[in-house]
Amino acid sequence: MTSKEIYDLAIKMGIKTDLRGEKAVKKYLDRTKKKYEKLHGEAKKLFDKERLDNPYSDSRFVFDSKKKKEVKKVMVGIDLSEEMIIGKEMGVDLFLNHHPVGRALASLDEVMHLQAEVLADYGVPINIAEQVIKPRISEVGRSVISGNYNRSVDMARMLEIDLMCLHTVCDNQAAKFIKELIEKKKPEYVEELIDVMMEIPEYKEAALDKAGPRVFAGSPDNRCGKIAVTEFTGGTSGSKEMFAKMANAGIGTIIGMHIGEEHRKEAEANHINVVIAGHMSSDSLGLNLFCDELEKKGIEIIPCSSFIRVSRNKTPQSN
Repeated sequence: MTSKEIYDLAIKMGIKTDLRGEKAVKKYLDRTKKKYEKLHGEAKKLFDKERLDNPYSDSRFVFDSKKKKEVKKVMVGIDLSEEMIIGKEMGVDLFLNHHPVGRALASLDEVMHLQAEVLADYGVPINIAEQVIKPRISEVGRSVISGNYNRSVDMARMLEIDLMCLHTVCDNQAAKFIKELIEKKKPEYVEELIDVMMEIPEYKEAALDKAGPRVFAGSPDNRCGKIAVTEFTGGTSGSKEMFAKMANAGIGTIIGMHIGEEHRKEAEANHINVVIAGHMSSDSLGLNLFCDELEKKGIEIIPCSSFIRVSRNKTPQSN
């Protein structure tokens, strides 16, 4: 496979595992195309045409060396940095970073609209979900634009090695994996939910480093009620005001990768249990599900930068 073929596969898998469903994603892309067709002049020239086929602004092929050679060795990490220099020495053909960099980071806020549609599937009225999340989207947009977002891209350019970042496309895979596992196991109490999470190798490994799944709001003895996987995908954390709307929709427990203190307090005030699976471990789960497909095609995976590599090609799935 070439880097471009790997990237196209990632987008395809991201769409297939999107919690909104493939039909909803296609509808979103069709609407984007109609908006593009209505543009004129400079606005049309500046439009990011990749949005016509890729609905995830935080997942991009950010540096293409134009070598178009077969990829045999990929360095994969959560936040690649100095490791890239070592990768050059190791003869890697592609850098695969999870968190967005370059233009993917600068447009992180654009993918957050996904969160409103996911919440609507859990019973939060879409008009409410959209209006509540809009201020948070604006906040994230202002925060990322000031960062040194091209540092890793420039490093890849100097090393002349392709670089892509696969954020929401891999987070989608992790979210669907968790959702399907919970639907199968049907935990009644929060402590049972933790036990289900601990069946997943990435979380077992994280627990050894004291970073395994934990209850951040509520109690292990609480009943779960309706469990929602709402804090796993869609760019970054949503609005803290959303917890009241989730409670009104009958959601009793949410599972996320991470949560800020203000968000945690808001969840607690609305009697919602919060189980935090873990950040690096959850990111690793999504990356692993994608890397397994590359491994099947004979591509060597070199894990680093907090990526916990677990191959499901060699060991049976925990569920």
